[in-house]
Amino acid sequence: MDLATLKALKPSEFENAADAYRATAAMAEAAKDTVDNQIAAGIRNRLAGATAEAALRELTAVSKNFQYVQTECGLVSTALNGFAFDMASARRKLEAAIEDARADRCTVHADGSVGFPAGRKPGEEKDAAGGTVTGSTGSDPTAAALERQAANIHPNPYYGVAIEYADRIADALREATEADAKWEPKLRALRADDDLAVSNRDWTDVTSDRDGVAEAADPYLDSIEPPPKGATPEESAAWWKSLTPEQQADYLAVHPNAIGSMNGLPSDVRDDANRMVLDETRAKYQLDLNAIPKEPVTYAPNANGSYPAAVVTAEWRQWNDKYGGRKAGLEGALKGMEAIQERFDRTGEKGLPEAYLLGFDPTGLGDGKIILANGNPDTADHVGVWVPGTKASLESTRGDLGRTEGLWSTSHQLAPDQKISTILWLDYNAPDNVAPQATRGEYAEEGGPRLHDFLEGNRVAQQAADGTRSHTTVLGHSYGSTVVGVSAQSGTWQDLKAADDYVFAGSPGVQADHAADLGVRGDHVWAMGADGWDDRIVREGGRFLGLGDNGSIPTDDSFGGNIMKSDAHSHKEFYEEDSLSLLNQAAVIAGRYSKVKLE
Repeated sequence: MDLATLKALKPSEFENAADAYRATAAMAEAAKDTVDNQIAAGIRNRLAGATAEAALRELTAVSKNFQYVQTECGLVSTALNGFAFDMASARRKLEAAIEDARADRCTVHADGSVGFPAGRKPGEEKDAAGGTVTGSTGSDPTAAALERQAANIHPNPYYGVAIEYADRIADALREATEADAKWEPKLRALRADDDLAVSNRDWTDVTSDRDGVAEAADPYLDSIEPPPKGATPEESAAWWKSLTPEQQADYLAVHPNAIGSMNGLPSDVRDDANRMVLDETRAKYQLDLNAIPKEPVTYAPNANGSYPAAVVTAEWRQWNDKYGGRKAGLEGALKGMEAIQERFDRTGEKGLPEAYLLGFDPTGLGDGKIILANGNPDTADHVGVWVPGTKASLESTRGDLGRTEGLWSTSHQLAPDQKISTILWLDYNAPDNVAPQATRGEYAEEGGPRLHDFLEGNRVAQQAADGTRSHTTVLGHSYGSTVVGVSAQSGTWQDLKAADDYVFAGSPGVQADHAADLGVRGDHVWAMGADGWDDRIVREGGRFLGLGDNGSIPTDDSFGGNIMKSDAHSHKEFYEEDSLSLLNQAAVIAGRYSKVKLE
């Protein structure tokens, strides 16, 4: 890049362009929300039939387009801000060099060379003639040493300073040229295909685009204060609030994984981040699955003509060794991701509120991480956080999402004039089997503090939203209740109360021997069991294997909490539609304690 071009370049124009793309991203986000939560939700809530289903399919495609526009425009905005930052740095260096040169009676020419006047060194009788020098970049130490030697020898004292200014100008021009060369392919790569379909390949390209922008924009992003390491939810919220809207948008565009998992940030921000991660991950997993060779025939007739009549083929064994586990893992994760998308698509059905994806990681802690809220917990009057138990995973998330929807629907019926949010929280490594894993407390000891931090983040986000804290109930099913129990005993005595009520269904123990150990009064601790043999095995097994301190579990009278009536006949039936078990749990969530039926 030449001197005239850099002098004429105005970084503010690129910053203005970045603002325009950021505004476009915001408009796309608003349009997506309108499509999902008003138009499509209205159709689901009021219409049925083939025409309605066809319209919903088209609206889903439109929503995906807006999501893609939002994501890509966010990256373009960040890229333009990064380019402007790099060019502004080079331009400042150029302007400073020109100003300093003029102050020392030197002249900067259009080609970047520097003219110097006649002058003499002390002790000399006459002036040495002036001249013109051309700078070189500071990357060659040999050339720099030779220039210093020449300056010391040269009879004109202005020669040395002219060389210095010429080198500074050359460095500024080199910096601008390198920035231009760095950013040109990055910005070109952000051009979308000229069609209306957002394919899986488009979404995986977004991931590549993000990596490229993040790498190129590193100097600009380094100028944004990063979040404190090991930050508390309060510290994370304060950091986010300290950023300008532009900085928030740019940090979100290149670090959606980090923002999506940051407790204390507003739920709508985390939802935006995690939906980006979900769309890109789902596309990658589908392409990876498609790339696996077709599964060969498993069985073939026994060539020996003896028993067994059919045997596993060598081709299948080879395929299974190489691809079987990979295929099963991809299919399981995609099944969970499809369940999340289906939940998004159910918004509006029977009044179901907007979903907020507060956490997502397909491989988190081995089982996958999913935190999904029905309704915005930041502005809700009542929040219920439900923790699943043994065998919970991303793959099995469809059923768990259904349980939290049932809790929302029933709570809403009990308190129709108040805002309810129910949350599926799976951010711990749930036991994969009843024995031996679910008999050990280590899974709860690892997950409990993480749940406590999430609850603290909810409190911070709620207070930031409207200055108040929602009535919060934490519910645990089976081993999930053990996680909840550890969470209730996490933190320090200085921490504000993380929950108002605790509800345990089919609990094998909460690593406490009395309700008061959970930080709330005993009349705000609730438990129920089922009359089936499987639930009795879970509860009594936990009692004798140590998940309940001193052999105490929440359904014991001696535990000191409320024992609720339950019409569940097995360990899995606490969340059946229209059941007393579900109604009792929902009544606690809604703060309708008088509706709870006790033993």
